[in-house]
Amino acid sequence: MAAARAPHGNNQPPKIIVKKVYVEGHGGHHGGAWKVAYADFVTAMMAFFLLLWLLGATTEKQRKGIADYFAPTLIDKKRVGIGGQGIGGGESLTSKEKIGPKAGTSDLHALALVTDNPVGEMKGFGTKGSLRSTMAKEDAKRFAKMRQDVMEKIAQSRDLAKLAKHIRFTMTPDGMRIDLVDDADYSMFALGTTALATDASSLIGLVAQGIKETPNPIMIRGYTDSLPFGDPRAMNNWMLSSGRAESTRRRLALGGIPEARFNRIEGVADREPMIADNPQDPRNRRVAITLLYRAGTFGQ
Repeated sequence: MAAARAPHGNNQPPKIIVKKVYVEGHGGHHGGAWKVAYADFVTAMMAFFLLLWLLGATTEKQRKGIADYFAPTLIDKKRVGIGGQGIGGGESLTSKEKIGPKAGTSDLHALALVTDNPVGEMKGFGTKGSLRSTMAKEDAKRFAKMRQDVMEKIAQSRDLAKLAKHIRFTMTPDGMRIDLVDDADYSMFALGTTALATDASSLIGLVAQGIKETPNPIMIRGYTDSLPFGDPRAMNNWMLSSGRAESTRRRLALGGIPEARFNRIEGVADREPMIADNPQDPRNRRVAITLLYRAGTFGQ
């Protein structure tokens, strides 16, 4: 009876059919991941070449200014406090530290604090980008006073007053330059030699008195006109200019200038004429005594 009612009663387990479906991937060739990577690469290369351009097109002072611009100052959290100064620890309506709707709950308010009343000493670049320092200002005041003292002493001397037009004071990036200049009617040195004229020696002695009390290092540079010598092996403009610079150094030393203050003694012959249109002009014959700025200040 049971077998009749169960035609499949042979007690065999049911057959299990496993169907495998293969799905071909079409994202390898048509995907966009490589485009994103390529775009990142191009952006990085553009930034790199922009950096190279900036390094080549800017000066050291400009690069320092750019670096300072991108160097934020972290806020002292112990002094300012965390959570802001508004009611309930949030930001007030007048706060300049807002970085979002929940700025008062931020652990760090801002990378840079904007304020109209900065506290402390301001250092770095001035309004025109030039480095300011206390030592440079002191040097400039000292130079001005020294110039005034020397010119007053020259005016008080009958013999030296006539040489007033032969001494010139010029401010340069290196310091204050004192030029002792010849002309067609007068020469500080005997013609073609390194021997100082008597009144020129007195003038340099007067300069020595004026600069004796200053701490600034001294550079002396000699110049000549372009008139050649008969035998350049015996004497030439290089030897003459350097020899006159050395004679000036010796006269300053006799006037009380310590040896340690002499920083540089140079002779440039006729390579840097004052009257460029006429290299043989007698005004090209000169000696320059430069009071250099002290090390670590503007101009160094």
